[in-house]
Amino acid sequence: MSEIQTITASELAQRGGANDIELIDVRTPLEFGEIRAVPARNLPLDRLDPVAVMQARDPSADQPLYLICKGGARGAKACQKFIDAGYANVVNVEGGTEAWAQAGLPVVRGQKVMSLERQVRIAAGSIVLVGALLGIFVHPYWAGISAFVGAGLVFAGISDTCAMGMLIAKMPWNQVNTASR
Repeated sequence: MSEIQTITASELAQRGGANDIELIDVRTPLEFGEIRAVPARNLPLDRLDPVAVMQARDPSADQPLYLICKGGARGAKACQKFIDAGYANVVNVEGGTEAWAQAGLPVVRGQKVMSLERQVRIAAGSIVLVGALLGIFVHPYWAGISAFVGAGLVFAGISDTCAMGMLIAKMPWNQVNTASR
């Protein structure tokens, strides 16, 4: 596993204008529509194909490819995908879009949406609550639902991947209707 290169939002902005850097935002389309760095284009992490991205780049492909997300974790995962595919000239923006906006750099703001993390907390909490109530009032075996979700949350914390989050990200309410934009 190669070491992932990082850069702060301010350092990236100092490197040049929006035309001088290639910045890919790997968040969901809904998150991207809420707020994004001005030079960023959206390629969600779950649909990111490093080979296709690199083949589509213009002759400036020798320039670094910068990746950004909300806070830096998904950007690092995207960088690792590129590195694993044999492309080492990728750089993660530290602190992501949050750091970009806090640095006072230009952003495009859209409609406020519920974050994916918040949706996962609501779904996991609801399932645990229902499992516990069924375990108390119907049959003790129903408590297994809560244990299953708890085990999933532990796995998500250890592996830094969340199956529930990936599933919720694909739900219709988390998709952008391009016809209305």
